Amino acid sequence: MNVLILGAAGMVGRKLTERLVRDGHVGGRSISWLILHDVVAPAPPTNAPFSVTTETSDFSAPGQAKALIESRPDIIFHLAAIVSGEAEADFEKGYRINLDGTRELFEAIRAAGDDYRPRVVFTSSIAVFGAPFPDAIGDEFFLTPLTSYGTQKAIGELLLADYTRRGILDGVGIRLPTICVRPGKPNKAASGFFSGIIREPLSGQDAVLPVPDDVRHTHASPRSAVNFLIHAASLSGAQLGSRRSLTMPGVSVTVAEQIDALRRIAGEKVAARIRREPDPTIMRIVEGWPRRFDAERAKNLGFKAEETFDEIIRIHIEDELGGTIVT
Repeated sequence: MNVLILGAAGMVGRKLTERLVRDGHVGGRSISWLILHDVVAPAPPTNAPFSVTTETSDFSAPGQAKALIESRPDIIFHLAAIVSGEAEADFEKGYRINLDGTRELFEAIRAAGDDYRPRVVFTSSIAVFGAPFPDAIGDEFFLTPLTSYGTQKAIGELLLADYTRRGILDGVGIRLPTICVRPGKPNKAASGFFSGIIREPLSGQDAVLPVPDDVRHTHASPRSAVNFLIHAASLSGAQLGSRRSLTMPGVSVTVAEQIDALRRIAGEKVAARIRREPDPTIMRIVEGWPRRFDAERAKNLGFKAEETFDEIIRIHIEDELGGTIVT
């Protein structure tokens, strides 16, 4: 089986690659060839039990998507996207990558012929929902995004469902909560501070909190994100039915509860490294995001996430810090 990862150089893409190399299969089907693609060169894994190819290009450019599927991958993990803050700041770039690139991919699959119908796992976002919100967003809540990024992801979900309905591809979309704690350097995502107020203090650095402590959001660890992707690739079309996009489970907490969890695990000195600097732009974006979900459909299909934010922090310490923090 051939597998293609778009956005393989990103954090989730790298972790997904590591997992596939370790497991050697998806849903019991052995991997024979893994293709890693991004706009910057993905790092090839070492000691992979199958062939690995890396590709570097802008997949939204004419002809690039067609070239990427010439190997007819059986599973395509579509992680490629411009993050929320950048999509809001650069309208044209956000639509070119997040919408036009997705359409180029789907059209390339259509042009490949009726005998080719890959499973496409599309990473959507909880940004597809917009206020006013109920206390918990259920599976029946409609899509009313309030940002360009959310709009681009919502359109991607609709395209995924329609191309699946037409028999062009076999799609499943997963609406990811904010992935926390993200390792490495901060990116341009508006949600980046959720990770920053945990990641930086644990490493002995100060962190900036741009929103009030009572802001509530839903999170899942990078480990859970990879589990979501692999599980989504393994589900049958009969299990999914015609509604191909699902909201993933996660842990809903306030910023204050995040900080309390950090304090419990690492101590007051570490939690004191958080500095409050209100940012009206970030606050405006965050106000348009949902806070809590009732992801029953995903849970019934076997998707699982952490139960507490303490668990999310401990996973970060274990996976990224080697079990050691700077106190």
